[in-house]
Amino acid sequence: MSLGNTTENDLGLLLFNATALSWNAATDLQVHLHVGDPGEGGTTATSPATYGSYAAVTVARSGAGWTVAGNTTSNAALVQFPQCSSDTNTITHVSISPSASSQIIASGALTSSLSVSTGIQPQFAIGALTIVFD
Repeated sequence: MSLGNTTENDLGLLLFNATALSWNAATDLQVHLHVGDPGEGGTTATSPATYGSYAAVTVARSGAGWTVAGNTTSNAALVQFPQCSSDTNTITHVSISPSASSQIIASGALTSSLSVSTGIQPQFAIGALTIVFD
């Protein structure tokens, strides 16, 4: 996964100007599915999943939601999206944002695309979403 441009700027301001992150008070993060690459300059509304019943999934911004070990962060619990009720999508990317914000913290391509149609419920097993800071 790569960091979004706004997040990169926010981190520079935090590290070198002691400016708090604009979303520092957010207690939750949201995981979004995309049918195309939202890119580092995109938002959660860039190429979003649109299948029937789709909604982003809220994950606690805490140790209950995320495991941090060294330079790697991964989901600490199952991330399960609503079951598709209509239409189809081919999911190719995922992004993470602060709750109630369209700013992408990080995004990346799935290892392989996921075809979603009626009855399919996309999910990420524990540890399947990883962000590596290198």
